[in-house]
Amino acid sequence: MEYAPDDVESMYRTLSGAVVPRPIAWVSSTNPDGVDNLAPYSFFNVVSVEPPTVMFSPLDTDERSKDTTRNVRETEEFVVNVVTGDTVEAMNETSATLQADQSEFEHAGVTRVDSETVEPPRVAESPVNFECSLYDTLRVGDSVLVIGEVEHVHVDDALAPDGELDVRELDAVGRLAGSFYSYTRDRFSLERPP
Repeated sequence: MEYAPDDVESMYRTLSGAVVPRPIAWVSSTNPDGVDNLAPYSFFNVVSVEPPTVMFSPLDTDERSKDTTRNVRETEEFVVNVVTGDTVEAMNETSATLQADQSEFEHAGVTRVDSETVEPPRVAESPVNFECSLYDTLRVGDSVLVIGEVEHVHVDDALAPDGELDVRELDAVGRLAGSFYSYTRDRFSLERPP
């Protein structure tokens, strides 16, 4: 099968099906009226180590603007919560379409915990949380690339037995396509060549 992007109605299924597994940013934000929002985004990654920055990219059109995008633009703060095997069901619940004045925290039954440096709360059940200030946004087609500078990090002590996060202890979940997800439990190691 071969085709140019203009030959198909949408590239979504090809891109989301081939670029896998994708980490999931479970983003908590707060609107100016104090209503908390919590939503998952699988177009997510690290941007830079210095300064420490992460990015996620929600759909953002006049017809389909996300509460998260509006909240981040208005408050310039958000928290990225890492999704694990223990939190994947709750994460899925937060993808439900709710009114802007309803909080996904209550809808999904997850626990708010005050953040240290930003207004939006973090998810208590998530073992890793990145408190972020807005670094920049960039419109890319019908999406917006949101870049956040990490201001504070929370890591469950069980994930850092030697004082540094051990990926073997983190039961992260990745997004595949459609309704499919993957665990990161089947790991292997390769030594980099000199």
